[in-house]
Amino acid sequence: MTGHATVDTAIEAVKAGALDYIAKPFDLTRLRELLITVREGIRRRERLLQGDADVATRFEFHGMVGRSPAMQELFDLIRRLAPHVRTVLVSGETGTGKELVARALHALGPRRDRQFITVNCSAVVETLFESELFGHVRGAFTGATETKVGLFEHATGGTLLLDEAGELPLALQAKLLRAVEHGEVQRVGSLENRKTNVHVIAATNRNLRAESMAGRFRADLFYRLSIIEIHLLPLREHREDIPYLTARFVQECAARLKRSIGGVTPAAERLLQQALWPGNVRELKNVIERACILSVSNILSEREFATAMSTPQPVAVANRVQPAISGETRPDPNLMATAQRDQIERVLRQVGGNKAAAAKLLGMNRRSLYRWLDRLDLRP
Repeated sequence: MTGHATVDTAIEAVKAGALDYIAKPFDLTRLRELLITVREGIRRRERLLQGDADVATRFEFHGMVGRSPAMQELFDLIRRLAPHVRTVLVSGETGTGKELVARALHALGPRRDRQFITVNCSAVVETLFESELFGHVRGAFTGATETKVGLFEHATGGTLLLDEAGELPLALQAKLLRAVEHGEVQRVGSLENRKTNVHVIAATNRNLRAESMAGRFRADLFYRLSIIEIHLLPLREHREDIPYLTARFVQECAARLKRSIGGVTPAAERLLQQALWPGNVRELKNVIERACILSVSNILSEREFATAMSTPQPVAVANRVQPAISGETRPDPNLMATAQRDQIERVLRQVGGNKAAAAKLLGMNRRSLYRWLDRLDLRP
């Protein structure tokens, strides 16, 4: 609080960790409201950092963290579905936690004591896909020196997660439909049908309905997989969960690095709240891990996060301070767009304009990258 409000002193105050900046003469009612906000924020951070049992019980669910109504509804839906469903489609953007949802469905279902097997459909060579899923007999093709059991047979009695199911080769989808619908598989090179009993969860960041309408995904397989669909919201649509996710990831990183890191400053927390997070929770976790590695103190400041997010620090401070002088907290809507533009441009330069490689480094798929390029009007 000061009688000499200048941009320089505001910058210094915020750098030092000030939540707000009030110029005289000030309104006592406004001051009281601000102090209440500060007190509640401190108490919330203390509960999170101390691992409050109530917070852990109410807001953590099988590896997921969320206090928002959207996340609580998701947790309730998983509890209700898990005992009954055999086939589920989990959709959502990259980094929203689709595999965690699949594991929660398995852990709460009747097959919790049996195997949970994951196959990344985007990582399997197309010519070997059928053999991986359904197995092969000896001599079925060059190199098949032994009979091999496929993942469907191997997972019998348990759960099979088809991660990135939108990448499944079209030619294989008819056989997959039979395996899902009738519980029958046929090893490559064999005439014999084999019975399996597998719960199948398909996860994808694609819109399979649109893919099926475009002829890139079998409509009958889509309808079979999507009897029950769970769609995960991107992090930008439940930002109120960011402080809880942050606390969780800071604790995990501190334990892994064997360092005493107590939390984040209010300015850093605001920066995380305003970020776009195209890579969603996975990107947030990666940024926090980089900030923990970069930090030299036991509190993570905005400076570490700006570096971890490749944000130009002087611009961020200047844009953030101006509303603080006026006594209002109105985040600059252009700040994080600028940061995201800088990050995408830097990565594209790093990989020589290769969009596939850039998307991988940014933690998103190529389609999401193209959307960001259009949104930010970038023409690399």
